[in-house]
Amino acid sequence: MLVTGFPAGMFQTNCYILAQDDATECVVVDPGQDAAEPLIEFLNSSSITPVAVLLTHGHLDHTWSVAPVCAKFGVPAYIHDDDRYMLSDPLRGTGPTLAALLGDAEFHEPETVENLVGGSTLELAGITFEVLHTPGHTQGSVVFTTDVDTPDGTATIALTGDTLFAGSIGRTDLPGGNHEQLLASIATTLLPLADETVILPGHGGQSTIGQERASNPFLVGLSGPEQGTL
Repeated sequence: MLVTGFPAGMFQTNCYILAQDDATECVVVDPGQDAAEPLIEFLNSSSITPVAVLLTHGHLDHTWSVAPVCAKFGVPAYIHDDDRYMLSDPLRGTGPTLAALLGDAEFHEPETVENLVGGSTLELAGITFEVLHTPGHTQGSVVFTTDVDTPDGTATIALTGDTLFAGSIGRTDLPGGNHEQLLASIATTLLPLADETVILPGHGGQSTIGQERASNPFLVGLSGPEQGTL
């Protein structure tokens, strides 16, 4: 399977592309600010076409380019219903600090928006995604997991958005954020995953669940589903 990504825009938000080997279809995850042009260039050079855009949450740095990308390819966007309002009103999710940055920019929903439900499964471009609801960074934050065949066997990857990073966790000081809830989501939903699970976060480099369990300072003492707080 092709799993690739690139950081885009002033926020350096990771936009990911996933496609089965030799496939003509793919899935795009989190096309943020200034992601459309390099994304389209990559898709054209690779001769693959997206069938959907998946959003880990509604913050503008992850959704900035979702409407134009969906419009160009005629595909739906998938987002948890608790974050859907941010597609058309991003300032509600970030507060007034971004107002000057946005200027006269207007945002709207893609023509087709599908609701993500925690615990559900998506079959897109020949790829099976499990949807994990992980509220805390935002109320509609989700993580997507999928299995990838490697020379060493099957590996699981988790697209964690801004829930879990290499060495850190998502901020919770924006509207809808809740620190204790975020820790509980990580404890009950992500830490039970296998140590070998590769995390592909919304910012920064990749890691594994085992590495984060062992060394992430925010997860000290956060060891299992029964323990949601430090």
